[in-house]
Amino acid sequence: MAKYERILVGLDLSEESSQVLEKAASLAEAFNAEISLMHAIEPLTFAYGGDIPMDLSEVQDQLQRQAKEQLHKAALPLNIPAERQHVILGQPSTEIHRLAKDLEVDLIVIGSHGRHGLALLLGSTSNGVLHGAKCDVLAVRVYVDEE
Repeated sequence: MAKYERILVGLDLSEESSQVLEKAASLAEAFNAEISLMHAIEPLTFAYGGDIPMDLSEVQDQLQRQAKEQLHKAALPLNIPAERQHVILGQPSTEIHRLAKDLEVDLIVIGSHGRHGLALLLGSTSNGVLHGAKCDVLAVRVYVDEE
């Protein structure tokens, strides 16, 4: 089994992110590895194709501030320092690959919702990360509490 020294955890900041973080924390403890967290925000112009006749920079800045706050809260219980908390603007799987290379990580941990049918055909972030990674990838199956 591989020895992991640096683990990158890609979080979507949903309520299920805690499941991914718990798994990553267990691995980090077992291997005495360093954890870095990241969240990628797709630019609003990507989502709307640039066809909106208004400046979205203020909204984009607010989204980034909120993501930084949420990532900071997720990092607190594990004492992950701010320099290993990354909120990046861009396409999630591409940015995870880029950051993994920059940080020289040996494991990427991401959540997987286990989509089927059309959602699977359209692709997902976890699928994109898995197929382009230069290191090991652990896709943690997350479960939504449906009450």
